[in-house]
Amino acid sequence: MNAVLFVLGTVAIVLTYSLVTRALTPRADPYREGEAAGRIGEIIQVEVRNGCGVSGLAAETTMFLRRRGFDVVEVGDYHRFDEEHSRVVDRVGDLESARKVALALGIPEERVTQDIGPEYYLDATIILGKDYKTLRPFQSE
Repeated sequence: MNAVLFVLGTVAIVLTYSLVTRALTPRADPYREGEAAGRIGEIIQVEVRNGCGVSGLAAETTMFLRRRGFDVVEVGDYHRFDEEHSRVVDRVGDLESARKVALALGIPEERVTQDIGPEYYLDATIILGKDYKTLRPFQSE
């Protein structure tokens, strides 16, 4: 009987912790605020680039973002592997969508920049840097 009470108490504590954590952790919704010119659908579209050379980072970040409703349309390596800090680059002039991506990952807002061009067919680019362990996808829960 004591073992059953212990297990039920532990389950109750874990569920309470999970509920409180979910309620207090800011969540970024994966939807665009307005109509972005040339964009299809309402969901923020991103690409994930590995800028530090650690194997599997872009794939793990992709899974994290997709579970949260973002549309990851491209994954791969950045053109160099010496990025110190992770960042998000707005590609279409929708800074609010880029900020939502940064919020979801735990990237500070000051690391959201713009590089707008007609050749981009997605909302934002995520460049993972050597500080990737500080990001939400790589935090142990």
